[in-house]
Amino acid sequence: MRRGATPAVLRLYDAVESRRSFDLDTNVLIVLDEGDELIVDATMDVVAAECGGESLPVELVARWLEHRNDVSALPALTSHGIVLDTIEIAGRWRALPAIYGDAVAALRADERVIAASAHQSHAYTDGACLYFTWAARLPEGEEVGGEAAESIYRRAWDEVMAVTLRHGGTLSHHHGIGLNRGRYLGAELGAGGVGVLRSLKAALDPDGILNPGKLDLPSRWGPPPWP
Repeated sequence: MRRGATPAVLRLYDAVESRRSFDLDTNVLIVLDEGDELIVDATMDVVAAECGGESLPVELVARWLEHRNDVSALPALTSHGIVLDTIEIAGRWRALPAIYGDAVAALRADERVIAASAHQSHAYTDGACLYFTWAARLPEGEEVGGEAAESIYRRAWDEVMAVTLRHGGTLSHHHGIGLNRGRYLGAELGAGGVGVLRSLKAALDPDGILNPGKLDLPSRWGPPPWP
């Protein structure tokens, strides 16, 4: 990235996700570019020079393209008492190793969590997005929509958000704040930043009818569902 090679796709998977997604015991880096042939070739030359290591089969890129939006396995997992989610955050390059290590360790510290991993999904010259995936098994007899599931879910999000903010990262890269992340917004923006948002909301939506509950802002329909 510092040398100006900015491929359209640059995704680095940790060992867990490399095994799960590509059946390989290594850290897979997916690189895909498009455009003028000379520029693409130059980009790939820089990637090869900087990354070194083993060149993996090019078919892995096609495999990623074909399956990147496949969530067909999720219903079967939830029906068998598995609570799971993804959490994406962003940070500067210097902060990402600590965010990754501490967040994965915090997730795995819960004995109910059976898997915790991450990949770097979007890269820029100054930082990148980390995309965490975690899954936990509910105690026998507990339902996915019950209190135990909510406890696991809240803890996972609390831990990852706390680690991210502690190391100077930001709460979201592309999924937005919405309902779930709203309760952490004050910790990132401070009272002043949240005050600006509340003032804008009052000026542009005095009746509180737009996007109810989003950004943890006041709404005609009461507080957001994640107090």
